[in-house]
Amino acid sequence: MQTYARADEVFVDGRGAVLRDQDGREYLDFLAGIAVSALGHAHPGLCEALRDQVGKIVHLSNLFRHPYTEQVATRLCRLTDMAAAFFTNSGAESVECALKLARKAMHVRGTPERTSFVALEGGFHGRTLGALSLTWNEKYRRPFAPLQPVTWVAPEDGDGLARALERERPAALVLEPIQGEGGIRELSGAFLRRARELCTATGTLLVHDEIQCGCGRTGRFLAAQHHGVVPDVVTLAKPIAAGLPMGATLCSSALADTLQKGEHGSTFAGGPLVCRAALVFLDEIERGLLDDVEARGRELRAGLERLQQELPIVREVRGRGLMLGLRLHHSADRVQKALYAAGLLVNCTAGDVLRIVPPFVLTAAQVQDALQCLQATLAQFPAPEADSQQTQPKEIR
Repeated sequence: MQTYARADEVFVDGRGAVLRDQDGREYLDFLAGIAVSALGHAHPGLCEALRDQVGKIVHLSNLFRHPYTEQVATRLCRLTDMAAAFFTNSGAESVECALKLARKAMHVRGTPERTSFVALEGGFHGRTLGALSLTWNEKYRRPFAPLQPVTWVAPEDGDGLARALERERPAALVLEPIQGEGGIRELSGAFLRRARELCTATGTLLVHDEIQCGCGRTGRFLAAQHHGVVPDVVTLAKPIAAGLPMGATLCSSALADTLQKGEHGSTFAGGPLVCRAALVFLDEIERGLLDDVEARGRELRAGLERLQQELPIVREVRGRGLMLGLRLHHSADRVQKALYAAGLLVNCTAGDVLRIVPPFVLTAAQVQDALQCLQATLAQFPAPEADSQQTQPKEIR
């Protein structure tokens, strides 16, 4: 089906933060499969673990146990201050589980009429029908209407959020501590803390979608941990199995027994192969990989801020850790294509932001190489007042 706008190059190999196409050309991968390949490409420990597991058991279903389910669940709960985990195959599935969990929790509490949801403008939560209902951009929702009714609140509008929760009495508030598709827009600690207080006061479940900003990408395992905020439910996916399809919905102890046997399930989720991959990822996290994320993130952000000072096209630097956005005054899509031609992979989100989400294993030298490529490419584009000329950049090879 013609659902993807794929590039022409065919990628066949990679090492760390470098990808290689079928013609042997190398690219710096600062997209990482859209914030997925945290350990980069061909990570030795991951390769060894997966080869070993393929020679043992690949799939069992959830009718039977294997050695790794409880290990991964226990470590994820310890890292997130949660109490129980349900494994999924993707971020959208993690959100769907969270929505069902919230609905069921309201039944258990004796308030089954609380079926609605509140979400934030600019949010993106997936493309299944439930997750899509919470996704702000109308172009994603319009072809599939009608969807689950949702009340929208602007980010940072604490008073508007208070009114919505009091008026609607929803099952849950769902938000991303850093909006990914919304343009790498970080919510303030003050707003996140107020959302926590309001949800507690109104009996609303607080769901943090950390599918893109979680699992260490900001330098803490969860982005909300920078602000001391603990939600009722956390959704994870993307880097959790270092590139294999895996997600998780984690919940507090008060919700751990909400879903009973048969009320939710997945044929493939949490299988031995993806759990082995998740253990490799978690091992690297607990060996100190987040220190590298913080260090490389500081270097990269400092370089981006220098570009903002030097180049008129750069409007704003956003994000933290290795989840960064470079907001431009114009031509973000054209700049992304020029960077691709120059051998640097990023992508464009929210129309005017270059999303920069490299593997956690990138080196300081690769940070500098990427910054040099950005400098040379952005310098070819006109200042905002000259944009009417629509100057085409030279292609860098």
